Amino acid sequence: MGKRLRKLKKIRIHREGTNTLLCTLIALVAIASLLWTMEDTKIAFWIFTVVFGSAWLIVLNFYRCPIRYFNGDTARTVVAPADGKVVVIEEVEENEYFHDRRIMVSIFMSLFNVHANWFPVDGKVKFVNHRDGNYHKAWLPKASEENEHADVMITTPEGEDILCRQIAGAVARRIVTYAKPEEECYIDEHLGFIKLGSRVDVYLPLGTEICVKMGQTTTGDQTVIAKLK
Repeated sequence: MGKRLRKLKKIRIHREGTNTLLCTLIALVAIASLLWTMEDTKIAFWIFTVVFGSAWLIVLNFYRCPIRYFNGDTARTVVAPADGKVVVIEEVEENEYFHDRRIMVSIFMSLFNVHANWFPVDGKVKFVNHRDGNYHKAWLPKASEENEHADVMITTPEGEDILCRQIAGAVARRIVTYAKPEEECYIDEHLGFIKLGSRVDVYLPLGTEICVKMGQTTTGDQTVIAKLK
């Protein structure tokens, strides 16, 4: 598909969290300052600072967005679209788009993982489809079809269609998808973002060589999860 594009997005904190982090930090500083100036509230000040300061740091960690580039050959390579843990590797019947059997690889993201999502393959976005739904726990099998989710179908340079599904969980209730239909997409680019813990499924053709195993930890845009035949 020609020379791969590299979007030099020097984002240390993801833009999805900038306003949230800034507003909460201002509020916390204001409350802490008020407690410090009042008499007989020093203990309350320290309790507030430790508890809510720790909570703010957890949220800050959640919105991390490290700069990553895949250094290997991207031809027929499928990389992990998210940080997390492999919770499903199985052959499934996919009747919504493919109407045949596919290999599904699912990656669960905990609260402590980076929640930016990357394109798993080079190619062209065929379509983007968002569906409302339930909010079951993301690691449950029924979450893939019944939960709110966003589907991104990507056609590789070799003509293979790869489905990447962002799934909302019991806590995560906002899916952000940056992929646009008919746009070329590349490994190293952001596909979207899911707030709080959730999961991403990738549907691959039968015969694909799976390069990860159950329970393996993945790094988005770095871990090779499969090789297309």
